[in-house]
Amino acid sequence: MNKSIKVYGIKNCDTVKKAIVYLNDCGIDYQFIDFRRNPISQQVLKKMVESVGWELLINKRSTTYRSLSEEEKSNINYDLVLKLPTLIKRPVLIHGENIMVGFNEQQYNKLFNGAI
Repeated sequence: MNKSIKVYGIKNCDTVKKAIVYLNDCGIDYQFIDFRRNPISQQVLKKMVESVGWELLINKRSTTYRSLSEEEKSNINYDLVLKLPTLIKRPVLIHGENIMVGFNEQQYNKLFNGAI
């Protein structure tokens, strides 16, 4: 595997930590992007939304989401998410055309079946 695998998240997120442990344990090479330090481009965010949709991408249990006004909650858009990246459910793993949101060991096993 090469660094074509990108993992987006924040490093103190427990779910991101689980995904990183999984990838490391399996010897899978990846690039981690902490979107608090390195903001996601609109192009990458658009690719995520086109692949999985806003409903799956937005973490409605997050403190950030709960602090939004009702109007903002009903009008999630690129500008808002780029301004508040912690609205994104974590981690987001991009491997070629595959985009996975959250960490699920069975789904990762299926995606990386040749690597483990």
